[in-house]
Amino acid sequence: MKFSVTTLPALLLASTLPGALGWGALGHYTVAYVASHFVTNKTKQKFQRILGDDSTDYLAAVAAYPDTYRNTAIGAFTAPFHYIDALDAPPDSCNVDFARDCGIGGCIVSAISNYTTRVQSKRLAAEDVKLAAEMIIHFLGDIHQPLHVENLELGGNGIKVTFGGVATNLHAVWDTSIPQKYAGNATLAHAAEWATILTAGIKKGPYKRVAASWLKGMTLKDPVKSAMTWATDSNSYVCSAVLPDGRNATETIDLSGEYYTETLPIVQIQIAKAGYRLAGWLNLIASGKTCL
Repeated sequence: MKFSVTTLPALLLASTLPGALGWGALGHYTVAYVASHFVTNKTKQKFQRILGDDSTDYLAAVAAYPDTYRNTAIGAFTAPFHYIDALDAPPDSCNVDFARDCGIGGCIVSAISNYTTRVQSKRLAAEDVKLAAEMIIHFLGDIHQPLHVENLELGGNGIKVTFGGVATNLHAVWDTSIPQKYAGNATLAHAAEWATILTAGIKKGPYKRVAASWLKGMTLKDPVKSAMTWATDSNSYVCSAVLPDGRNATETIDLSGEYYTETLPIVQIQIAKAGYRLAGWLNLIASGKTCL
């Protein structure tokens, strides 16, 4: 499809494989490309070295990898790291609490904290530092998908819906169906084009006046607190946008119509936030400053 700035959200004016892909590959690629527009040269050089990739795709190329890694025998332990199960009650009440909701096997919040420590380690092997970088790039995307911060029916995986006449589940609609209906198939080219539009929205468009607020509370001194800020933000959309009228109402309509139109702005702004925050986080790791 052809993009234009008019398709960006008006918000500022007024989760096909269940649970397998955080934003779907397209969303993860796009988050990474947005971040690449805001990292400093020092950050770019540092992470190109860590990732062993000096191309312009160095972040996007690995952004979806942790979804593959979790499905291997060696990476199976990372499966709980892609989400945090908010034990709330949408649409009446949405909230997320680290002590209550982060399971014994870990969660996305603890994983962001852990891999942030590991990527800065001078003792770990290069391959372990590389994996830590890949995890951070991926999890900064996942935590901005509202259904990755929700327990109800396994983050919406158990809520059966239709999209464009095709049977699917609510998580997959948010992960894949909405982004791909807007931006096209999950290719680096489509993601780069979408990221260019979102980046323009941050630099001079509808996100410009609020982008600085997206970095509020971001500190390497307390990664859990920083990640919980992002998780709380994402979780709030479960009540306001994902299931505003409850699951029964959502299950009775085809979500490719009015629901898509109403939720696309949320998907857009969450992808933009994820990319901007990822850049800030990587900049902090590289130099101690967000530089945004």
